[in-house]
Order: sequence, then C-alpha cells, then structure tokens
Amino acid sequence: MMLPAGMDPRTPVLVGVGQVVHRSGDPGLPGPVELAAESLRRAGADSGAGARLLRDADLIAAVAPVSRPYSDLGALVAAEVGANPKRTLQSVRFGGDAPQRLLNLVARSIAEGRSEIALITGAEAVASWNAASRGGIAVDWPEQPETVLPTEVIGSDRGPNSEMETAAGLWGPVYFYALMETALRARLGLSEAEHLDRIGGLWSRLSELAVGNPYAWMPTPRSAADLVTPTPANRAVSSPYTKLLVANLTVDQGAGLIVCSAAAADAAGVPKDRWIFPHGGATATDEWFVTERADMGASPAIAAAGSAALAEAGIGIDDVAHLDLYSCFPIAVQVAAEAFGLPIDDPGRPLSVTGGLTFAGGPGNNYALHSIATMVGLLRAEPETYGLTTALGWYITKHGVGVFGARPPRSLFRAVEAEPVAARREIAPGYTGPATVEAYTVPYRKARDGGDEPEAVVISALNADGARILVRASDADTIAAFTGGDPLGAPVEIAAADKLTLL
Repeated sequence: MMLPAGMDPRTPVLVGVGQVVHRSGDPGLPGPVELAAESLRRAGADSGAGARLLRDADLIAAVAPVSRPYSDLGALVAAEVGANPKRTLQSVRFGGDAPQRLLNLVARSIAEGRSEIALITGAEAVASWNAASRGGIAVDWPEQPETVLPTEVIGSDRGPNSEMETAAGLWGPVYFYALMETALRARLGLSEAEHLDRIGGLWSRLSELAVGNPYAWMPTPRSAADLVTPTPANRAVSSPYTKLLVANLTVDQGAGLIVCSAAAADAAGVPKDRWIFPHGGATATDEWFVTERADMGASPAIAAAGSAALAEAGIGIDDVAHLDLYSCFPIAVQVAAEAFGLPIDDPGRPLSVTGGLTFAGGPGNNYALHSIATMVGLLRAEPETYGLTTALGWYITKHGVGVFGARPPRSLFRAVEAEPVAARREIAPGYTGPATVEAYTVPYRKARDGGDEPEAVVISALNADGARILVRASDADTIAAFTGGDPLGAPVEIAAADKLTLL
C-alpha cells in the first residue's frame, strides 16, 4: 500500500470506530472499563487491522466517567485491550466538550510527530449502577487508587455557578437550560404554545432519527404532543421541560476511536475506504457564568468555534451534508443552529446523526464520541461529503466543533482555540426596586399524591440599567402567577432575593 500522492505521512486519520450499548435486561452489569474496552475492540475490528492497532497504541485518551470516577480510566482500559501506551490523557471530571478536545489534542500530537497510533474512549454505566443499587448487588468493577494519575488532564474544571446563581437554586443543568430556553423564547417573541410546538417538533424529529440508530438507548418515535405534555411517565421537571425533553443519563454505553498517522494506518494495512480525516477542530468558551452573558439564549463561542473549524477545512456550512448538534436540551440545539445560520426543521439536513441525548442516550461526558463514531460511518458511505459535530460542557459554556471528511485535508491538522466576540452583562445581586421579567422557569417536585407540584419560580429580571437580578420566589401567589399566566416581559417590583410583585 502507498499513501495518496502529496499526503504528509503525519496526517491524522480516523481508521476505526466502535460503539456498544448494554440495554436494561441484557445479562450482566458492566462498568465503564468493560464498556470502554469493548468499544475499542470493536474499533479495532472496524479498522480491518484487528487488535494490532490496539496493542501498538502509544497514546490513550479517555473521557472522564461519572458513574464510577477513575483518575486514569485510560490506564485501566489499556490493560484490558493489551496496550502499553507511553502517555495517558483524561478530561476533567465534568464537560461534554471533552471528546472533541481530546480528539484535537490527539490529532495535533500525531501531526507534530509525537504519536503514531492513539486510542480515544469513554463509557458510562449509570443504568447498571442503578440496577445494582436497587437489587442490593455488589458490582465487580475494577478499583484504581487515587494516586494513579494520567500524564495530562485536559480541560477546565472551574466551578460552573456564580454565588447569585447558587443562591437562586440554579444548581444543576436542567434549571439553567430551562431558564435559557425561556430567554430565547422571549427574544423570538413566541407565546408559550408556539414555543412548545417548536421544541416539541424539534425533539420529535430527533426521536425519529434514533429509530435508525442501532446503538440508541430509546429508539422509539414520539409525537411533539407526547413530548411536551406532562404525564406520570413524562413528569414535569422545570418548565418548559418534561423528562422527555432532557438528556437521558441512565444508560450503559461506550464508544471508541482509533486515530493514526497516515503512515501508521498504511503500514497496518487499513483499507483506504476506512479512512476519515479530521479537517478542522476548534474549541471556544462562552462567558463562564450564564447570568453574566449579554444574551442567555445565544452562544458567541459556538459561532467562533464553528467558523474556525470550517475555515480550517476550507469549506462553509452549506458544504456540510451531515450535522450533529449537541442535544442535551432543546435550547442547546437551537442556539447552535442559530450560530451556524441553520434552520431547525430542514428535512433534507437533520441536526443529528444519532437521535440526540434523550433518545440515543446521554452517557455523561461521552455523547460526542458516539456522534463522531456515527459520523464516520456516514462519511464512509458518502465519501464526497463532509460532516460536522459539536460538543459542549456545563451550561452551553465549553465548546468543541469538528469537521470530518473522507477526502484528504488541504493542510496538516492543527487545533484552534477560537476567541468569541461576546458582550458581558452586569449583575446586581441584592438589588431591590423596579425591573422587567427577562426569563423564568418553574422547578417541580414530587407531591404527596404522587404527582408533580411546583416548588418555586426562578426569575431573571433586568433593571433600568440593564443589570441582571435573580429572584427565587416560593410563595403561593407568585407561583400561581407564573404557572397560570405568562408574565414574560412584565414589570415587577423586587423586594428581596425571594420576593417580587407583578405590577
């Protein structure tokens, strides 16, 4: 075999991809190490070179698991697949941007001649852990001393919340994303009903895509009405979100990639029709705290990373045939689509290749490794096309964008850290006085009768100077006003951090 004419032997190329899903009811209770190792074995088989590439890997990069934290997952997986890498990399504990960041670093290492064969993997086993806990079963998962550390930890582990956000009870993704969703609705000028139709339709289309994904956790089509309507099986979580509008973390899934230099892929005998090249890889970070962003329903960082990745590839978004926009919540897809100038309802170019984190599955930090693996298969089948995937961490905070294709890239890969152009909004914790409702969400809890009941209203308001204030009100009158009506854009008088009056 020979390299294509003019190709740099250090050109990074994806030669093998593997995915695994262990469904509820399947035998065993596999952990992250077992699932990740199996995904790499499948990637080896997918490459046509079998276990040879696994054994010869000089670098392994792992997405940090959350179902069983390991300080160096890559070292455990390497031992399982017979690898003896010189370096192990692991992402920080939290961040769905990790797969693209790791791929960028791995591809850069290969392009710089510091690696020849690299493995990237990750897995989650939340479903097995929960099943074991319910059944009182002790799982037989490997242990690892905390003193075992990777060669390098990748990403930022800065805390995601400001003091004002924490005080308002915005302690988890679902509440932040729900608040951002309503901020976007306000900017788009949509009524509650119009907005539910919009996000219900978007998620319904994702559910239909999951039906064709053999690794999807929940490959069942759902109607828009079914998705947005609270029921005992689809409980209200935080308005406007129900359970079926949010990422499904209770899965057992793993994915793995094998990335080689073109010279190593050629030497291993990997057929050229298996080769998929990373053409562009970029990362970027939005204003860190959600409430300090000028517009909570937009992402300058996705726009910056997307533009940089496409520029590296030498193409525009209209040249991309296959897309996967990170889909933990509807707001994430809409924000990314807006950043790329894409409609959310184009039947000829859907916004996911997997079905998204609700239906395909949301394995912790690792979803984007599944979308990249799926994208590789599509590009092999249509070698004249390009694919683009996005990844994000925290609250639309940390981002990665990758562009892939079967054609050789126009230049040697380089990873880009893009600089978004963003305006920061001032905050005014402790402010009292007149303001305007900018966005709100109503978190729900289980009631004594088994149903769902609102526990509070979290309101984002802007004062006359444009500064943002958060109020968490739990009195019955305020809750009734926000669940029985739609005070978006309404004037209010803020009396305290937990009290306001609609005017």
